[in-house]
Amino acid sequence: MKSFFKILRFAGPYWVYAALNVVFNILAVLFSLVSFALFIPVLQMLFHQMAIPKSAPGLHLNIASIQENFYFISGQMLQRYGNERMLVYIGVAIIILFFFKNFFRYMAMYFLAVVRNGVVKDLRNDLYLKILILPLSYFNEKRKGDIIARMTNDVQEVEWSIMSSLEMAFRDPITMLTYLIFLFIISPSLTIFVLVLLPVSGFFIGRIGKSLKRTSDKGQKKMGYILSMIEETISGLRIIKAFNAIDFADNRFRNTNSEYNKLMVRLYRKRDLASPLSEFLSACVLTIVLWYGGKLVFTPGNFLDAATFLIYLGVFSQLMPPAKAITQAFYNIKKGVASVERIEQVLAEPEVIEQKPDAVAKKYFKHEIEYRNVGFAYGTEAVLKNVNLIIPKGRTIALVGPSGAGKSTMVDLLPRFYDCIEGQLLIDGVDSRDIVITDLRGLMGIVGQETILFNDSVFNNIAFGMTGMRDEEVIAAAKVANAHEFIEKMPMGYETNIGDRGTKLSGGQRQRLSIARAVLKNPPILILDEATSALDTESERLVQQALENLMRNRTSIVIAHRLSTIQFADEIIVLQNGELVERGTHNNLLELNGVYRKLYDLQSFL
Repeated sequence: MKSFFKILRFAGPYWVYAALNVVFNILAVLFSLVSFALFIPVLQMLFHQMAIPKSAPGLHLNIASIQENFYFISGQMLQRYGNERMLVYIGVAIIILFFFKNFFRYMAMYFLAVVRNGVVKDLRNDLYLKILILPLSYFNEKRKGDIIARMTNDVQEVEWSIMSSLEMAFRDPITMLTYLIFLFIISPSLTIFVLVLLPVSGFFIGRIGKSLKRTSDKGQKKMGYILSMIEETISGLRIIKAFNAIDFADNRFRNTNSEYNKLMVRLYRKRDLASPLSEFLSACVLTIVLWYGGKLVFTPGNFLDAATFLIYLGVFSQLMPPAKAITQAFYNIKKGVASVERIEQVLAEPEVIEQKPDAVAKKYFKHEIEYRNVGFAYGTEAVLKNVNLIIPKGRTIALVGPSGAGKSTMVDLLPRFYDCIEGQLLIDGVDSRDIVITDLRGLMGIVGQETILFNDSVFNNIAFGMTGMRDEEVIAAAKVANAHEFIEKMPMGYETNIGDRGTKLSGGQRQRLSIARAVLKNPPILILDEATSALDTESERLVQQALENLMRNRTSIVIAHRLSTIQFADEIIVLQNGELVERGTHNNLLELNGVYRKLYDLQSFL
């Protein structure tokens, strides 16, 4: 139940609505009990088990006085109107009382709806924010489909399994406690006997609930795997078709889906056992109560008469629905706890890239970037070793080297996608870990090999993350990126939707939109990660021209496999096995006849 209470902490902001729910639930229970209490004096007088009071008792502020006066008034009405008419009046009173009981019950649910949906909304918001904050390394180790499953299926499971049980949490315990107090007042010995029987029922219910949680956990994990397969299939559909792997992919999905189906069949069979089992156990308890209570009624000298016992059975029968509801809710909670734990795993993940409480604000880049004895590793595998490099403002630095040399990792440290394990990365002499993260990233613009665009309009993709951008500013940025011409030819110009990940555009067009986004941001530091490597010759020419426009008067760090595109750089840094092995201009490095020369000759030969 700890996981259940972890979720309930999200109900904190809605405590007023929760309190109103409790108040109206109490009123609903009280009106229900009053409707039953009306029967006792009338039945006792009708069955001649109680004499009609002759005189009015004194009125005092205590239960005994209120009860005696109620009995006196009921007796007087019975004498005045007769048995049949009195029953009509009692019936009308009961109808009115039940109307208010159900009205208050509706009002309780009316306010509970805000709590129930608000908790789920906040849970989903916290998950989304956590995903935005978590470091990139977290997503390198996890399946995207599983993360999506936790944000969708698991949150939905919490809504259906746990939040639907909030009615139980706020109403049924109050109802049961009030009814038990009332039953205890009527017959303490019979109620104690009932309380002994209830834990026996709870034992059987608890045994099945544990099994339900285990099956539910397996089911949610399997659904995460299915969503991963779907996401990978859509992303890799071109390869699946090209390698005639449709049957292979289909069979793999069918097998996984069949396993999920078996798990869910077991899950629903166990969950659906809750209602019939609790009803059977309730019938057993009711039968035993009927036997034991009847025995008390027929035993001389007992304080339990037939009329009171009938009322006792009536109230006890009203005790069964909330008890059954609690049983069903218990099963639902056990089923939902598996989802809660999967959600908690994401929320509890350490953020790693954290902002210090006393972080320094930095809005401008003035002097230089310095890598000072920087080292980094993915797990135990060292990627960068003792890197020392100073990049003065306004200079263009190119990073080259074989695949796996650490080029991309080196630039990923700059905006703190990762933090260096050894050494420091300084911006104007300030450690990047001491700078406000939004300020640090605000100094940089990134254009990568894999162009990230969103299923939105051209305008919104260029102005992504920037508010209040005017049409003229977006158009000016597109012109610098050599994108304005093809945008104008699109059906709706800058308002044209470009599809999922920009699939309606060519590779060169997507890249130029990405460059236009960087131009509009106007960052003082520019990171270009193989921005032209996946383009054809014509597109590369246009993109290269756009990049030259973008790099003008900026500090630029360029990663490139095509060495012909970085010969203009002020300095070329050669990395190998995570170490800085050579540095200099294009001509100087060729004269060294080292690693750079080998890379250059290889590309010239190809």
